[in-house]
Amino acid sequence: MRTAIFSTKTYDREFLTAANHAAANPFSGDGASTNPPAATPPPQHELVFLEPRLTPETARLAEGFPAVCAFVNDQLAAPVLEALARGGTRLVALRSAGFNHCDLAAAARLKLAVVRVPAYSPYAVAEHTVGLMLALNRKYHKAYARVREGNFSLEGLLGFDLRERTVGIVGTGKIGALVARILHGFGCRLVAHDMHENPEVAALGARYVALDELYSTADVITLHCPLTPQTHHLIDAAALTKMKRGVMLNNTSRGALVDTQAAIAALKDGHIGYLGLDVYEEEGDLFFEDLSNQVIRDDIFSRLLTFPNVLVTAHQAFFTREALASIAQQTIGNLTAFERGEKLVNEVTVELLRR
Repeated sequence: MRTAIFSTKTYDREFLTAANHAAANPFSGDGASTNPPAATPPPQHELVFLEPRLTPETARLAEGFPAVCAFVNDQLAAPVLEALARGGTRLVALRSAGFNHCDLAAAARLKLAVVRVPAYSPYAVAEHTVGLMLALNRKYHKAYARVREGNFSLEGLLGFDLRERTVGIVGTGKIGALVARILHGFGCRLVAHDMHENPEVAALGARYVALDELYSTADVITLHCPLTPQTHHLIDAAALTKMKRGVMLNNTSRGALVDTQAAIAALKDGHIGYLGLDVYEEEGDLFFEDLSNQVIRDDIFSRLLTFPNVLVTAHQAFFTREALASIAQQTIGNLTAFERGEKLVNEVTVELLRR
């Protein structure tokens, strides 16, 4: 099936191409057979890699493609979906777990199927989350820069033991549960909040509490919940005032969980002691691009970067070889299932938002 892949980077091309060939040739390097076919079959799907992001202006590039593959910062509001449908697209394949950037009601109205990659490597995101905590606490990024400049002073690098600190985990699905497991190994006290308790997290000794109690007791708070209308700006000015002074706040989930301007105010008055972000609510015009020779026009983001106790990574928590391979394999599997008329096990609908 011809598929237009938007927001293509070199790594997207590498992993999707490999997964596409592997799906067409199950004998390639998996050890399943000692007698592979004499000729390698053609790829499973015709993948056309496009560098531009999917926007109202670039949607016309997908004309004539039955399927479109989009990433987290591609625009999938109603006008874009309408343009895709007019051009003959019948499937939108998201190569991400999140789907908040897609208007599912419009997709249903236009009879566009939407599929996603619900889980790729929760280990990648969980490990990056804990890495952010350690880097913020022990100031690895500052120490690295200092030593390279011949400055071996320890002034300003003082950290704290994570052992016996209370960590609040908001959202205890696969990623949140893995973060809990890692932090349990550090000897942290765990408190958690979720609509549904995870027995694996409770077995680690985590106490499930209301958000207000989590805010008031946690030394470190880490976010691992989806972005929905209910969780938009979950961390706002009111929530921040309930937290301990000097709290460490980490977000490796979705940018709009945090009201950035409220966070800046809390940084300025010292209420937030450490802020680690792998996502940002207005990241669409920034992340995944090299803007090193340009002036960043987002004044709010630029203000964030002025704080010495803020560490931002550019949506890279997922970025491991294992995760990219899994994303590619599941994306190709979603395309194949749709082409064959099979049940779309990874389909996302409006009903999913209401659960």
